[in-house]
Amino acid sequence: MMRVSTIIGGALTLALATSALTSSAVAQAPALDPAWKVPEVIAFIGVKPGDKVADVVAGRLTASLADAVGPTGKVYAVETAEIAKTHPEAVKNMGAVTAAHPNVVVTTEPVNSPLPAGLDAVFIRQNYHDLYDKFMGPADVPAFNKAVYAALKPGGVYVILDHAAAPGGDFTTDTEKLHRIDPARVKADVLAAGFKLDAESKILANPADDHSKMVFDPAIHGKTDQFLLRFKKPA
Repeated sequence: MMRVSTIIGGALTLALATSALTSSAVAQAPALDPAWKVPEVIAFIGVKPGDKVADVVAGRLTASLADAVGPTGKVYAVETAEIAKTHPEAVKNMGAVTAAHPNVVVTTEPVNSPLPAGLDAVFIRQNYHDLYDKFMGPADVPAFNKAVYAALKPGGVYVILDHAAAPGGDFTTDTEKLHRIDPARVKADVLAAGFKLDAESKILANPADDHSKMVFDPAIHGKTDQFLLRFKKPA
């Protein structure tokens, strides 16, 4: 059984250890919790057979993305060197996914490395806020978003799902302690890289979440208010 005894990297730990999954379970995880709304999220991303997708800080949805793109497509499970260092179990658990899905390729380059070229979609789930956190470098976020832009084909999409922070809150507290981020900040970041906002979804929204609690707080764990944004690289 996989155990995580410290909270390093915020929502990454949530994504890896909400329940103590075995490696074989990780490959099948999307079927385990309807609250993740995996079919709806995959549909929102818009992947189709033959697509090339980067799943940044890969985990819960990697197997579902691999199924969606099919044998003629490819999913790059981007764990980053920083993730591999602080959470080696993330890379290890991808072994179960790649064994069941030969179209998944795991990469562990530093976070600000170029992504594979010619992508149809880039997806980051509950970990965009981690780009700003100490354990991730922190990353050069403008450079990261520009690297996503460069890797996508014209018309390709960049989809971000994360825990919402209250508007106007203390940014460092939001990302480092609460493991949240204001969606307005995400929009500003990504639009500055040249993207256009293509769509938003409230399928994972929870108006009862007042955004004041850490995402691991038992009162809100698994029920946070989450936003889902799709940006498009102009054709």
